[in-house]
Amino acid sequence: MLNSITIKDIATYDSTGIKMENLKKINFIYGANGCGKTTLSKFIYDSSNPIYATCNLEWKGGLPVNVLVYNKDFRDRNFGKGKIDGVFTLGEATKEEIEKIEKMQKDLAELKTKGIEKKASLDKQELTMLQEENEFKEVVWVDVYKENEIDFKEAFRGFLKKDTFKDKILYEYENNKEPLLTFEELKEKAQTIFGSTPTTIANITSIVFKDLLEMENDKIWKRKIVGKSDGAIAGLIQKLNLNDWVNEGRDYITEDEICPFCQQKTINENFKKQLEDYFDETFTRDIERVKYVSIEYNRNSQNLQNLLEQMETQEKEKPDSKLNIESFSASLKTLLNQFAINKELLSNKAKEPSRSIDLTSTKEQLEAIQKIIDDANIEIKAHNAIVNDYTNQRNNLINSIWKYLIEGHHGTIDAFVKKQQGLSKGIEVIQKQHKELREKYSELNKKIKEANKNITSVQPSVDEINRILKSYGFLNFEIVPSPTEPNQYQILRQDGTTAESTLSEGEATFITFLYYLQLAKGSTQEDNITEERILIVDDPISSLDSNVLFVVSSLIKEIIKSIKNNLGSIKQMILLTHNVYFHKEVSFVDGRTPKNGNTNFWIIRKNNNLSSLQSYQMENPIQSSYELLWRELKNTQQNSGITIQNTMRRIIENYFKILGKYADDDLIKSFDNHQEQEICRSLVCWINDGSHGLPDDLYIEQQEAMLEKYLEVFKQIFVKMGHEEHYKMMYRESEEGLAIVA
Repeated sequence: MLNSITIKDIATYDSTGIKMENLKKINFIYGANGCGKTTLSKFIYDSSNPIYATCNLEWKGGLPVNVLVYNKDFRDRNFGKGKIDGVFTLGEATKEEIEKIEKMQKDLAELKTKGIEKKASLDKQELTMLQEENEFKEVVWVDVYKENEIDFKEAFRGFLKKDTFKDKILYEYENNKEPLLTFEELKEKAQTIFGSTPTTIANITSIVFKDLLEMENDKIWKRKIVGKSDGAIAGLIQKLNLNDWVNEGRDYITEDEICPFCQQKTINENFKKQLEDYFDETFTRDIERVKYVSIEYNRNSQNLQNLLEQMETQEKEKPDSKLNIESFSASLKTLLNQFAINKELLSNKAKEPSRSIDLTSTKEQLEAIQKIIDDANIEIKAHNAIVNDYTNQRNNLINSIWKYLIEGHHGTIDAFVKKQQGLSKGIEVIQKQHKELREKYSELNKKIKEANKNITSVQPSVDEINRILKSYGFLNFEIVPSPTEPNQYQILRQDGTTAESTLSEGEATFITFLYYLQLAKGSTQEDNITEERILIVDDPISSLDSNVLFVVSSLIKEIIKSIKNNLGSIKQMILLTHNVYFHKEVSFVDGRTPKNGNTNFWIIRKNNNLSSLQSYQMENPIQSSYELLWRELKNTQQNSGITIQNTMRRIIENYFKILGKYADDDLIKSFDNHQEQEICRSLVCWINDGSHGLPDDLYIEQQEAMLEKYLEVFKQIFVKMGHEEHYKMMYRESEEGLAIVA
């Protein structure tokens, strides 16, 4: 079945167009000529035509059904070529054969229903899966991408859309085996790899301080350097602790024998000999040792200081320095203070060699500085390795970033994946069941087609069309087999001439519609006469008189009845008309059932050359002035005689004279005997008299007695003309008092 019809950007439908939703088994669409009804029927017939690219048909369960459209194009296609395709029906099939086919059709319908239900379940599962996927897509976009786009945007290149980012997250969740790094590690690597193209960095020179430490630990510093103790002068020098003073003064002894200490001529060779004996070779060697080591220590420490200060300056200027400059500077400052202290101590030792000194050990600071340099060189080595293997390192970093992101949102991703896996398994099961149902459907449908081939015939449809033609007075033409082609028919007059070109518009319309009804029950192909189908009927009574209007509406109502009761292969009908009377006839069920759950009503209107649609659901919106006349006729007690006369006249004029083109004499002659004809004539004169002149007092006094008699004659006109059902329908509806929009 059709669920909805959307039509726009064609003919009188603009870009907004209309959408006819909630289509039922039976659908009535009323609209004036030129409002867009035929455009609608043409679209349904040829929906694949590119001119209808913006229009759409929505099918129940997504399963299209064969559509049979009746409109002017149908007549041109089937009756404009001089011959008519035969319509296959079940023909002379036995009761058992028909019952067998009907049983298979019932089973086929059940399979289709199950298939539609299964497809609906499948669509629901797939929709749920899609909704879950969309929610997950939004979550990872906000919580993963947006949170990390500044630090790791380079890793996201190629995945900067929600869909591709979501797919990448799921892929990495399943496949990423990289070791997990910390955020700080990733960020540091990212600064190297994702920044400007990296270049190699030279290693920082390691410091050499072994000799310096050995000099700091030299035993000479703790040794008290004094003269020889067994000399004559030794006792006095050592007693007075004048060793360093005397030793320094020796440099001031001259040849004039004047003592540098007392400035007297006391320096003789003997005294010189005593001093030389006191300050012997050992003393001299130790003094030389102190001088030498002091000079070497000062030179080495100064060189090291210069190297480290230069290193500090250079590394501070490097934007990509790997040296921990803060720790390095702090350690260097401490080291320089230690050097200064040691230099002071060495100076003191040189002046007073008899004193013992302890140099400050710089080992801890030098080792700390070397450790800082070693750590920097390790980072430089890693950096250079990255530079030398840039592409691989970049890819490894990107993989590590995704690994970090996945682990940070593992719970969310894992829950989604498990839910999707469950839904996917459910979908696979439903898809398998749906496929099995489709296969069973195809197999059974094939059997039905084979069965149809064996028992079909075109003759019953021809006989039925001719029977209806004769029943309603179309006696001067009929459908007969083509003398030259099998399963082809033509319309002939009684004299044997072809009648197609000479048929009146009303005759052509009627026979075309009868052919359409046979086609609705069968098919021009014998193997698919029982296929499900939908009927689209567009104004089948444009040029028919009231008699044929009643026939057509009766035939359609029989089809409507079978559709509502799920009998036969016709599953849905959409009827479009501009004729109020036909609309009322064909949509009438009975006086007790004004609404039906299988029926919906619409009106198409055109304003400023644009078509629009209004839905009334189960409420029939059509009430004409004609119907109001019937309601007024029913309320005889509230109306005067003149009002009743006018009402009867207008009803007869509308139904019999305007629509049916009957004259007063035709109505009168419909009665069987002269007496009844005179009564009818009296009624016609009476209602015309009431509408054209004023009655005198006598007439008014007699009116009440005459009224009931004329009401009965009025009814009999419909009975005699063969339209009693119309009378009953309109009279009952006036009793119900349905509220309908003009």
